[in-house]
Amino acid sequence: MSAAGRAEGRLSLRQAAYVIARRDFTAILFSRTFIFFLLGPLFPLIVGALAGGIGQQVAAEGGAPQIGVAMEGPRADAMLAAHAHLAPELGSALPDMIELKRLAPGESYNARRVLDERRGNLAAIVTGTPERPVLTGTEERIAHWQGPVALVAAQALRRMPTDFPEVALEKVATSGAKERSGRMSTAQAGQTLLFLLIMLLAGMVLSNLVEEKGNKIIEVLAAAIPMDAVFLGKLFAMLAVSMVGIAAWASVIGGLILLAGPAGPLGAQLQDLPTPGVGWPLFILLGVVYFAMGYLLLGSIFLAIGSMAATVREVQTLSMPVTMLQLLVFFFSSFALTQTGRPIELAAIAFPLSSPFAMLGRAATDEALWPHALALAWQVLAVAVFIRLGAALFRKRVMKSGPQGARKRRGLIALLKAQRDGP
Repeated sequence: MSAAGRAEGRLSLRQAAYVIARRDFTAILFSRTFIFFLLGPLFPLIVGALAGGIGQQVAAEGGAPQIGVAMEGPRADAMLAAHAHLAPELGSALPDMIELKRLAPGESYNARRVLDERRGNLAAIVTGTPERPVLTGTEERIAHWQGPVALVAAQALRRMPTDFPEVALEKVATSGAKERSGRMSTAQAGQTLLFLLIMLLAGMVLSNLVEEKGNKIIEVLAAAIPMDAVFLGKLFAMLAVSMVGIAAWASVIGGLILLAGPAGPLGAQLQDLPTPGVGWPLFILLGVVYFAMGYLLLGSIFLAIGSMAATVREVQTLSMPVTMLQLLVFFFSSFALTQTGRPIELAAIAFPLSSPFAMLGRAATDEALWPHALALAWQVLAVAVFIRLGAALFRKRVMKSGPQGARKRRGLIALLKAQRDGP
């Protein structure tokens, strides 16, 4: 076939990238390792749910700490009656009181020994009289309960009013401080989830590339299509696989919430998250878009790193600085949440790697939509630059181990043999 015929039959960059993307997408999606990859993050959720249930059961069985009362009969009755009168008003600020022993007149009581020997919820003991109560317990307990015990003793002596005035209540839907604090919680949760997903899923790019380099498949691809198309195809294939994984995890979590009901632990936590500034539908949509931008940025870096590595150990060594940098970027974006409108937040939005995190936080705390349009335009430009630079490095490094590199090595060996044999 002539050169013109080969040129006409050669795929364009877009077509070649699509072929690579479709090949990688189907190969990974229908592999057994991908199924185990999907199951991996579900195990911590199951373990967390079981641990939470066991923790609640232990807390319920352990119960709240109690204060024992050991006084003469009438005085013990007065203390317990005073506690019963104050408990509805003070709630959790007043610890539970139980009767330990009704002492006879002049009878002594060794509170220290009882605390050492007795098990259960008994944390402190009140002895003496309501006029001169003695609280025995650990240092932190008695320091915290000194005031409540004094209130009970004063009530027992009728030194406090027995009738409390009714306080009229006027409720408001929300306050500025509460709304701001709630949206900050939603922003932090969104940023954390975005960071975990990107770091968890971006590693697939490296593992896939190193496997193909070890099997010499990348050399076959380099001989057939442009290396820029291989770079683009692999990057967007991994993005599509990641979206499938996220959809699968979201479906499983949604099913668990439906089975457990809105009152379940996970459903209750989600309901406690305040509504973001842009609303939940748009916030979720922006989260997906910002995930795609962050994944493409970090994936292009990882692909470029993978092109320089020949083994898994080299990949781990080269990717560690990038992982640490991404962790610092996440902390930087989290700190920028508290600096709305200040240069720090603007710097977090302008820096490409932190821009998706910073803008997702902005979506939770602010109702304005136009900053997202500008940020997405800037992120698309940054993605294009990162892909071009990464593809250039990818092409340069991979081609050294491809057919051209092999021909160069064979030519060098032939030259050395010729010099050794002589004329």
